[in-house]
Amino acid sequence: MNKKISTSLVASLLLSTNIYANDTVQLDEITVTSATKSTQSIKDVTSNIDVITKEELEERNFTTVSEALNTVAGINVISNGGIGQSDSLYIRGISATRILVLIDGIKYNEPASTSGAPLAQLLIDDIEQIEVVKGAQSGIWGADASGGVINIITSKAKSGFHGNAGVEFGSFNTKKYSTVLSNKTEKGFIKVNANRFKTDGFSAFEAKKSSSDYGQRGDDLGYERDGYTNNTYNIQAGLYLTANDEVNVSYKKIDAEYDYDSTSSDVLTNKTKIDHYFKSANYIHKNDNFEIKLNAQQSRFDRTQGSSNFLSIANEFSIESKIDYADNSFLTLGLNKQNFEHISNGIKYNTKAVFISNSNRLGKLIFAQTLRYDNNSKFDEKLTGKLGLRYNISKKLSISSNYGTAYNTPLLSNLAYTPTLTPETTKSFDLNVEYGGFKATYFKSKIKDMIDFSFSPSFHYFNSEGESKIDGYELSYKKDIIKDTLLTLNYTHLSAVNDDGKDLKRRAKRQLGFGIDYYGFDKLHLNANGSYIGTRYNSDDKGGASTGNYTLWNAVANYKINKTFSTYLKVDNLFNKYYQTIDGYATAERSAYVGLKATF
Repeated sequence: MNKKISTSLVASLLLSTNIYANDTVQLDEITVTSATKSTQSIKDVTSNIDVITKEELEERNFTTVSEALNTVAGINVISNGGIGQSDSLYIRGISATRILVLIDGIKYNEPASTSGAPLAQLLIDDIEQIEVVKGAQSGIWGADASGGVINIITSKAKSGFHGNAGVEFGSFNTKKYSTVLSNKTEKGFIKVNANRFKTDGFSAFEAKKSSSDYGQRGDDLGYERDGYTNNTYNIQAGLYLTANDEVNVSYKKIDAEYDYDSTSSDVLTNKTKIDHYFKSANYIHKNDNFEIKLNAQQSRFDRTQGSSNFLSIANEFSIESKIDYADNSFLTLGLNKQNFEHISNGIKYNTKAVFISNSNRLGKLIFAQTLRYDNNSKFDEKLTGKLGLRYNISKKLSISSNYGTAYNTPLLSNLAYTPTLTPETTKSFDLNVEYGGFKATYFKSKIKDMIDFSFSPSFHYFNSEGESKIDGYELSYKKDIIKDTLLTLNYTHLSAVNDDGKDLKRRAKRQLGFGIDYYGFDKLHLNANGSYIGTRYNSDDKGGASTGNYTLWNAVANYKINKTFSTYLKVDNLFNKYYQTIDGYATAERSAYVGLKATF
């Protein structure tokens, strides 16, 4: 995308805002919890947050969380093949190891992984909404949140007995089954859901750009297919002890298996087996102006790749309280202890922390402050924080800004290779303007002592000297342009360089997302969506293959048969575009899926 196209896009977004300024996007009903660890209206939060709602998830019929996140401004997901293969996520050019992922408050980052949270294994599983908080968030969440937080919130049980079920069939011999059952009374609730996904897939291995076979798909060259199976189970239950007191527990299990290899033939020893589970127990007390929560949780990651096993565990114990005071002000306090252990390598450490978050509303002005102290058994003490301001000039117009400091400890898998690594430190800033459905953001981050790896003289990790710098801007627009027609646009311009001023690999300079929804029919909803990825290189300093400069289109049709049943058809890669996000790894050709849903 050249500069003329970029300039035209900016102009069109601004013009669209003026033309349709009479329309308003209803944000009042959206609440978020990841900005301050307390539930707030998104219009009362200074942080830069994007929310993927339940309606959007259902209308687009995504399979994985990675697919849904890839539609958000500033986010790019690249993959080592099809669904289930490992992927890498970037928020504003900051990689997944610096991004905290939570599922109902339970940590989903894998300590033994080199790529952060295993999002590729996370099915769209009864999710209420996905919150994406961008920028340094260590002042609330501690390490692993230097680039942002992804908070996945599942649906809550509703009064009475309810359920839903779904089936899907499609390309690559794909089959998906899901069911959710819940019951809620005055005494408590229970919710159970199960999902099964299975596909023959396609070869993850594909010819690199330097090969004469580049541009031909694996099936055409006789490559074996790399299949994927995922069984996910989840149960949540709670008791209402009094009108103000509740205890609840949850258990989630992901049992998956996928073929992974870097050859065109089948290698049985390269199967990867996943056995992850997540447990949580909570006690909550609430009254009119005070809330306290006690939490104990465990995340267990068991990954067997070929003959190698990677077993790691994260335990966490916390106590948090929210105190309302004055008018429209509240204070959140917390104590936290985390234990991380890479059992396969015998490496472990723990962190003890205390944090305070304060939010004040003075008329149209919102002022948020956070401060956190971390005491790590292996690394130096850290003090991080964040300041945020938001001014709601009118119902449509607001301006906000945030400055935060953060740190990121080396992964246990990093320390297995290089025990002398030290934590990274990050400073981030953003400035945001919102008007109706239009939003413009300027962002900037500096990462000191960034952790990277090298193969010379042998494989090892190291702390880069100096500062890596990332900056850019985002533009987004979401409004009804005419009756029953919703237009969605987002554009990201990014500059990401290391301490030597060389471009960081696999970050696209320009990225555009687009979508249009039509609701004019009584029972039929139509959607067309897509993305443009600009210049991107497989290696640092514009080295390796160019993997960018392509446009993808997708389409979805949803039809409501009656109050109970609905059906859908979706087509991905509508025009059968050939592309790779990582040199030598395949992406899906045009594929189609049909599904049936029942709700009762």
